[in-house]
Amino acid sequence: MTRSLSWLALCATLATAALLIWPAPREALDWQPTLAVSQPWRALTAAFVHWTPIHLAANLAGCAVLALLGWRARLGWRETTAALLALPLTQAGLLLKPELQRYAGLSGELHALVAIAALTLLTRPGRERLVGAGIALGLAAKLALEHPLGPALRATAGFDFPVAPFAHLCGALAGALAWGLTMRFNDKSARSPHGT
Repeated sequence: MTRSLSWLALCATLATAALLIWPAPREALDWQPTLAVSQPWRALTAAFVHWTPIHLAANLAGCAVLALLGWRARLGWRETTAALLALPLTQAGLLLKPELQRYAGLSGELHALVAIAALTLLTRPGRERLVGAGIALGLAAKLALEHPLGPALRATAGFDFPVAPFAHLCGALAGALAWGLTMRFNDKSARSPHGT
């Protein structure tokens, strides 16, 4: 399997967009469900808005880790396509938690990328399957410990902004859904010409 630059380009684009939007007025771009219909751009721009320098740094670090994971796992254009599809799905999922009145950040999308990477590795043989299982179990444990169906916002030690666990759940589920939709189009060459 060859390495593809598409995953790296995606992670770099997410990080760059977050850096470029950092000086912009947050209140004009963050997620606010009451403005979802009249200002639909917020469904995408909110992912790139960050509340504090620590919030931005944490998500930039997440982009870097996921870029490295994607490079090592040889994630390609199918996984990148799934990640692009997961972004609006993640943000749309926030509508299911109307008490989340404001949201910003890449963490939902980063959870989608983790799910996509884990599911891809689970389809591979040997050690890669074990790594995928470990990542999937770690993601599931993290989500469970965050109680995403509980309060909309949660204070977290070391962060100077409230975390929105439901966004993490939306991201992981959106990543899994997008992966499933995208991976349906696997190479025909991998299948037997006899249909078995």
